[in-house]
Amino acid sequence: MNKKTFQNRIERCTSIMKAEGYNILLLIKPSNMYYLTGDGRLCAYAMVTQDGKVAIGVPKTDIDDVKRSAYFDSVVGFEDEVGMIHSIAHYFEHFDIKKGTVGLEYSFLTQSMMGIVTHPHAKPRDVLPKDCTHIMSGLRVVKENQEIDRLRQSALVADIGIKAAIEAVRPGTSESRIAAEAEYAMRYAGAEGFWRTYVSSGSRTGIAHGLPTNRKLESGDLVMIDVHPVVDGYSSDVCRTVCVGKPSTEQQSAYDVYLKAQQATVAKARAGVGMVELGETMHGIMKNEGHGEHIFGPPIHGIGIDFEESPLPPGHAFFHGEKEPPPLPANVVIAIGNCGLYSESWGVRVEDTVVVGDEGPIILTTYPYFLNLT
Repeated sequence: MNKKTFQNRIERCTSIMKAEGYNILLLIKPSNMYYLTGDGRLCAYAMVTQDGKVAIGVPKTDIDDVKRSAYFDSVVGFEDEVGMIHSIAHYFEHFDIKKGTVGLEYSFLTQSMMGIVTHPHAKPRDVLPKDCTHIMSGLRVVKENQEIDRLRQSALVADIGIKAAIEAVRPGTSESRIAAEAEYAMRYAGAEGFWRTYVSSGSRTGIAHGLPTNRKLESGDLVMIDVHPVVDGYSSDVCRTVCVGKPSTEQQSAYDVYLKAQQATVAKARAGVGMVELGETMHGIMKNEGHGEHIFGPPIHGIGIDFEESPLPPGHAFFHGEKEPPPLPANVVIAIGNCGLYSESWGVRVEDTVVVGDEGPIILTTYPYFLNLT
């Protein structure tokens, strides 16, 4: 991505700020900073004024590193939290903002972080805070072609990770070892990081978030593997479920129903579809096949710089401080298959990263679907 890309993003951002009465944004969330400046890291901040001025504050040890990746030159360093407060105050003074509204990411900031950025020594008394979560989500929800290219590369790496993980599935192998095989393969293929890698087996496949343990696989276990590599700043999301040995008739039947529901939902990922419609499609098929009591949670979420971001289903959006999304335009990217069918003793799930297209879905993760390894 080039400087023009970031300048265009800033222009879109300031247009919304003017329309909604924000004088300045003070961003702490790394993904939002990355989107607008080209650099996003912890213990840092970015400030964007209504007239398009941009400033970045980072630990002083990071200044040179930030200047190599960020597309804006106004970078100041600080030594600690007190220095951070004073550097924020410096930019309010530098930008001559003595009153008005500062946008803060309410859904990201902890109470202590909020205390730092609203400290009397950080901002002028007459500059009042207001949530700007929806501004950043709205800016990021439709992906540029360059972003989709990065998501495509991330999906290729995710497929490599899933392949390595499945090849490690055998009796006696631990969930943690399978996660390690996936992560090693993805690092080797170009991932610079991961969101959480989920590997669960046996009865643990029936839980919503199966972080890997040292449990060893047994014959007849289902194994659920979900990976989220980060490549060039963008994440993909793919999940597959396989069986150690031959699945039971009940397991195979449930898997077939889930895959049928997931694929029907993927087929509907075209411009104009709503998140509610997608969710109802997937859940509706599973309910019609007699699995209504086995459904848990929303099956779809947006993906991009964060592995879970806008658009989100209405209830999930509220939980994350987001607004309910309108019908999806083209080039929104979503993960379909976020939650599975969960019985008392096992669960099944498959998930893919999908671009909402004008004419239909563009599926980025392409690893084959199969439950039986033999």
